[in-house]
Parts: sequence; C-alpha cells; structure tokens
Amino acid sequence: MKKLFGLLLILLLAFALVACGGNGEDPVDDNGDNGEVVNGDDVDEIEGIEATITVQVEEGWLSYYEAARDRVLENNPDSTIEFIVTPSFDHLDVLDSTDPTNEDVADLFAIPADRVYGLNTNDVLAPLDALELAALVGGFDDYDGGLGGNFNIDGEYMAFPMNIETLINFGNTANAEAAGIDFDDVLEFTEMGFEDMLVPVWNAWFGVALTNSAEIELLGHDDEGMLYSDLTQDFADLEPAKQEVFEALFNYWQAHHEAGTDLWDNEAAWGYMDSEFGTGGDTALRIEGPWSTGNLSGQAGDGEDLAILPISQVTLNGNPLAHWQGGWGLVLNSRIEVDQDKMDLGHAMIAEIQNTDYAVDFFTASGKIMENVDASLYLDSDLSDTDKLVIESVIESYNQAIPRPLFTEWGQVWGTWENAMLSWSAVNPSNVEEAYNEVKAAFDAMMLNF
Repeated sequence: MKKLFGLLLILLLAFALVACGGNGEDPVDDNGDNGEVVNGDDVDEIEGIEATITVQVEEGWLSYYEAARDRVLENNPDSTIEFIVTPSFDHLDVLDSTDPTNEDVADLFAIPADRVYGLNTNDVLAPLDALELAALVGGFDDYDGGLGGNFNIDGEYMAFPMNIETLINFGNTANAEAAGIDFDDVLEFTEMGFEDMLVPVWNAWFGVALTNSAEIELLGHDDEGMLYSDLTQDFADLEPAKQEVFEALFNYWQAHHEAGTDLWDNEAAWGYMDSEFGTGGDTALRIEGPWSTGNLSGQAGDGEDLAILPISQVTLNGNPLAHWQGGWGLVLNSRIEVDQDKMDLGHAMIAEIQNTDYAVDFFTASGKIMENVDASLYLDSDLSDTDKLVIESVIESYNQAIPRPLFTEWGQVWGTWENAMLSWSAVNPSNVEEAYNEVKAAFDAMMLNF
C-alpha cells in the first residue's frame, strides 16, 4: 500500500531544494492547482534521514548524479547513496531475468515510459508521492495532463517524470544543396529521391513517424476498451489516407530493393545510413532523437553541415510526420517500500535529480530535456547553438506528437511490424496490396494472442 509521508517529506525536501536554490515556483497540489511549498526556515527541529539506498546511473550521467547525491547528503549526513553504474537497458535486462530483490537491481532507477505497466504488473515498483514531489520541484502547469499522468496506474503514481523525448529531423546542408533540397521549405517525403531521406521504416520506433501522419492505429483500445488494430482491415477497407501511406512505403521499399541498398537489412541499415548521411553522401535527411546529435554532427562535416528541423517539416502525402510523446521516468524498487527511511531518501534523490536549477547540466550530461522547464531556460544558457536548436525542435515536435502507447500488449507490435515489413524483401510483392497483405497477416496473427 502506498505510504504517504506528508508534511515530513515536504519539510525535508523543501529544505533540501531551498538550501541549494531549488525551484519552488508554480507548485501543484493534489488537484493540480497551485499549492504551497513549506519554507525551509520551519525545519530546524526535523532530523535528517538515516538510510542507505542504491541508484542506477549510466556512465555519462555519473558526474551529474554525484552532484545531486552530494546535495541530498548535505542535509542527510547519516545516509548513504551508492551507485550501480550500468546502462539503463542492461539494468532492466538484469531485472527481467531475476526479480526486484536481486542486489544488482537498484533501489532507484530509470525506465522508458512504456515499461511502467509491465513492471507494475510484476510488482517491481513502489508507489510514489509524486504530487508532493511535483510541488517541490515546480514547473508543472498540469502534472496529470503530461507525462506524470501517464504514470498513474489505478490511482497511484508509479514513476516520476525524468524527461520528454521524441524524434526530430537532422539534415546535412551540403548533401541537401547537392540534391537541390531547401531546408527552409516544407519537404514532401514522396517527392524526394529514395536516398534523399533515409528512414528505417521497418523499425516501428521510426515507422510510426509515417503511420502517425495518417492516424494509423497499429494497436489501440476502442471505446469499449477492447484491443483493435487498423492493420487487420482489408486494404480496400482502409481509409484513403491510410492506403496512401502504404503506397508510399511500398514505393520506398521497391526503390531501395531495386537499387540493392541495405536499408531493408535490420543489421546493415545503420552503417548504410551513417555512410550516406556523411558529407558527400546521397542523403540529406534522417529522423533521430536528440541523443544522436553528437554522432550525426560528426558525420555532417564535424557539425559544419548539420541542420536541425522539427519532424513536422517533412510531410507524407501532405500530412506532417508526427512521432510519439515519449519519455523516461524515475522509479523506486518495491523491496524498499517496507522501509520508510529508504523511501524518504529515494524521494529526496529523485527531487534533486530533477532539480530544475540544474536542468542545463542535466541536458549536458544526459541529453535529456525536463518536461517542466521552459525552453527559454535552455536558450538563455551557454549551451551550443546546435544543442539549442535540438532542444527547440524536440519541444516543438513533442507538442505536435501523439501520446506514446504505454499498455503492455503494445510490446508485441515491435516484432510484428518489423518481421512483416522485412518480409517484403523475401516475398517481393509486385504491388502495394500484396505488400500490405503481408502486414495484415502478421497483425491478424498478433491479435489472436489477445
């Protein structure tokens, strides 16, 4: 059962944030309205937390996390915060193969938003006092209307927003000039050459940027809560805009297939795209996440030829590309729920990791953009011009994106879509309807699992 630590938590965390200059503005209360943050002057008689917790952290984030830990321990000197330095997905692999009691699984760790339902179902997560944390951290105009609300399962908050993410366009200006592509224009996908823009559309993470443009539902819930997929319909029954998406996908595959490129090879595609996006290659555009900025900048003349554009600047059949409103959350391990001191220390660490006064440092260390920070904070900082363009484009693209599906069953879409799309190169369909039927057959089989 969720443990509310109410005033004690608010006093302790407010003291920690006020002492280090934390942002206490624009708090919210339980109803989403402006609340009140307790002044740190009132906590003189409150004793510090005495507990030990472990925190998962990626190598690149370590210096930022160490600074956050030090701020927490200034006010809780009898506590200990130890780090498990490991990539987030490797950490989740350990968790998936064992259980929350494994000492190699941290007490506090980061998860992609789509993992929250599965982990909750498996009793991995401890409920958080997220609204109290949101009030202390500040900046949330509508906590439940954003990523925080997506972490609410049956009335309990199972994660706290870490960052927002979505895909954007990266361009190579030199390659674009050679191809006669003007990045000041809205660019139509179907009017560009097959190598002008490379998108591994067989991977659903990238493919949904195209399917979302016509509101194709790969897997969703109907008005009665039942699962359905648009892709179990016959091609003739699809709405015209959805048919046109598959016509574009078929034409895109056919051009690459006839040219013998590696785009439809799920292993070789990445090297092919890197090579062609490099200055002097045939590719002017790619869609990627902000975490790829350094890699793509290096390919584009060490940044000299790099352009950043919102994802919506490319259209498909006249409809803007649109990705997901994705993100990550910070969670607490269910095993510490029985120890209130550990829970308190975990909440304090989350509050300091998400301390908005250090949002620029957080981006520098991790490439992650806080949901509750106005873009102006980043744009007025000493970040590079490229970083600022990336942040602007991510925020603009995120605001136009579609909420990411988080329910557990969506996990089966990944393999279903990929296997169906990759099968085109083996089946060699002669027209769009034959190509679509391969996808339909795969989704028909997937739906039988539900």
